Amino acid sequence: MATIKDVAERAGVSVSTVSIALKRDPRVKESTRQRILEAVQSLGYRPNGIARDLKMQQTQTMAVFLHDLGGPFYSELVSGVQDVALSHGYSPIVACSVGGKGVALERLLAENRVDGAIILDPYIEEDFIRQVAGPTLPLVLLDRDIEGSYVYRVTSDHEGGAFNVTMHLLEMGHRQIAFIGGPSVSVDGQLRFRGFTGAMKHFGVDLEKRFMILGDFTEQSGYAAAQTLLSQSPLPEAIFAGNDEMAIGVLRAFSERSIRVPEDIALVGFDDIRLTQHTTPALTTVHQPMYELGTVATQILFRALAGEETIAPVILETRVVIRASSGSRQ
Repeated sequence: MATIKDVAERAGVSVSTVSIALKRDPRVKESTRQRILEAVQSLGYRPNGIARDLKMQQTQTMAVFLHDLGGPFYSELVSGVQDVALSHGYSPIVACSVGGKGVALERLLAENRVDGAIILDPYIEEDFIRQVAGPTLPLVLLDRDIEGSYVYRVTSDHEGGAFNVTMHLLEMGHRQIAFIGGPSVSVDGQLRFRGFTGAMKHFGVDLEKRFMILGDFTEQSGYAAAQTLLSQSPLPEAIFAGNDEMAIGVLRAFSERSIRVPEDIALVGFDDIRLTQHTTPALTTVHQPMYELGTVATQILFRALAGEETIAPVILETRVVIRASSGSRQ
């Protein structure tokens, strides 16, 4: 029996395009629709009528797509999503995106298994997001700056938080400050770097290129960045790690070399994951409301499912949490 994937391959399109074309969605060009219908006919494909009926009645299921299921950031986010979803009688499906192309999302869409989705993954392509979003599948994006019909956005104030925590280091007297950034495709990483450079400029402090290092938001990349800094001389006076996991990697590298934080070098992070209260020393960081990020995104999704098309982007406040690693005591 032919499947929707067989039709997609025969027509030279994605599975999601086949799915929406069979619903006569106007976003699909007529020439593409005809090619798909020819593939359907030649293969003898028959859509699953039960799934189609479920979609018309809504499935009471929503999806949450994350780039990484293992990070400590995600548990609070998913908890916020779940609390709101369950209160609306919905069950969330949490999935890790495969290959950065939304394969899992495409499959759920093709099988008509979800009514909407929340996406936190910088690698899912913009064209794919715009293509699949629609009245039967609204999408709420976290930390992505993509505009489109039935695409809604929620983010934390990454730039403001980064500006404020950098100002804290500068006010402590530090001038040579290294920055360990996130991946280049990450919007939140770009905004944190912008906040960092904005504070340095505000204080009239020049950036040193050798102190600007790119990581990928993992502990191991923070450890590697610290090794790079240790290979240079002299060390900076302080480090702003673009997230807490990278800051923890820095702490591990410095501990191995008996470099003291904050006595020898100050360190700050971003996110305020729970572990930062228990590191040695406790980590100065920027708190972003991860649970609230999940609740607000889910509330917006339900507003969209209720037929509300115009929903303004939401930016949640962040705040600096000062602990021992920056040289100040609580």
